[in-house]
Amino acid sequence: MHTRIIRDIITASLVTTFAMTGHAAQWEALPEAAPAPADNPTTEAKVELGRLLFFDPRFSSTGTVSCNSCHNLMEGGDDSRDVSIGVHGKTGGRNAPTVWNAAFHSVQFWDGRANTLEDQAKGPVVNPLEMGMTGLEEAMNRVRAIAGYKPYFDRAFGAGDSMTVDNAAKAVAAFERTLITPNSPYDRYVKGDKKAMTKPQVRGMKKFADIGCISCHSGATFNGPTMAVGTGFYMKFPSFSDNTYTGKYKLTDDTGRHEVTRQEADKHMFRVPTLRNIALTAPYFHNGSVNNLDEAVQVMAKTQLNRELRTKDVQDIVAFLNALTGEFPAMSLPRLPGTPGKSILAD
Repeated sequence: MHTRIIRDIITASLVTTFAMTGHAAQWEALPEAAPAPADNPTTEAKVELGRLLFFDPRFSSTGTVSCNSCHNLMEGGDDSRDVSIGVHGKTGGRNAPTVWNAAFHSVQFWDGRANTLEDQAKGPVVNPLEMGMTGLEEAMNRVRAIAGYKPYFDRAFGAGDSMTVDNAAKAVAAFERTLITPNSPYDRYVKGDKKAMTKPQVRGMKKFADIGCISCHSGATFNGPTMAVGTGFYMKFPSFSDNTYTGKYKLTDDTGRHEVTRQEADKHMFRVPTLRNIALTAPYFHNGSVNNLDEAVQVMAKTQLNRELRTKDVQDIVAFLNALTGEFPAMSLPRLPGTPGKSILAD
């Protein structure tokens, strides 16, 4: 079934459900563990290896860009820029989405071009604007040249020919499935602690539903309903273009999923992003064009719902969005395997 038809059916169903239930039944706390595919169960050894690879810049063409460069785990899982800087100072056209809670997306990237975290992990390595390697095997040869990585691969995948592109991607994906931020004020509130959120946050939660934000930003991660991996929950952005925001923030310059499928119906369709930790991931939208959360709420109301919000409503909704900031697991920079006596980059 076509992407747009699926989207319209789901949206209509969500709106009807919220109207019938008064919204309360739909609030979900964030799970404390992410699902893993049958061919890549999460293990401590994979997570340990994946953490090393995530922080290692040496398999970028210049040796300067790692996964963490654009998805900074010491903060919001992004890089606080409108668009990221890759090798040789190159920049793309899209904002780096947070990697925190990315395990709960059914597709990856703004345009959904990767079905799984494993697929996503391979993309930036060979993107000429990001890590800039000419091929995945070339990047893997960099890893193979670091002898200290071999024991980590063997522990994670068994002795033998363990140092493969697929295994490296599986390890990074396994690590990313541990990047979950539960126990936000919102989570505690919906679990029964009615003191966990402030009065403005509670008001904002109700307005978030009443105004219609929840028709797209539903579910435990506020990125739409739970869907099969690879399906993707997409929405048109902007839905309403006859406003000052569309031109001011260049919202229609990027055609979204259409750039992958080349189908006319996919123009300006984007994967619905999570709102978890949204207060920490400015600037906002696919092009990072809005640097203020209050403004982002106003833009969304006008471009998606064709509504203009009162200042008080915006303040309450922003208060609620701040309640979605969860608890981050302890994170430290790993000691990467070295190459005593030589540089693999100089060669």
